Formats: sequence, structure tokens, C-alpha cells
Amino acid sequence: MLEHFFQCPYCVGEISMLIDPSVPDQKYIEDCEICCNPIEIQFAVEEGGIISFEAKSIDQ
Repeated sequence: MLEHFFQCPYCVGEISMLIDPSVPDQKYIEDCEICCNPIEIQFAVEEGGIISFEAKSIDQ
């Protein structure tokens, strides 16, 4: 598992999440653990490292 830190697009709080590198491309919606707003998460993993990561509000 890879730990990744990012800022919530709503409250700008720092969030930590664990990313499973065995699934190369993922896109899903997860609620912010601070403000509970829905965040669209999308990332790609290659050779055990994160090559792209995006966290945005669902209304963008």
C-alpha cells in the first residue's frame, strides 16, 4: 500500500489515503474525512509508484 497526502477541494484540509498499487488505474468518489463533502478521486499507478493523482469536487 502507498500512502498519499492531498488537500480536500472543499475545506482544503490535508487528507491521507492508502492506495493499492495492484490496481493500476482507479476512479471513484469518497467523502472527505474532515468536511464530509464528496471528492472525485482519480489516480494511476505504475511500477509501484503513483504517476498521476487528481482530487476534485464533483461539481467541477
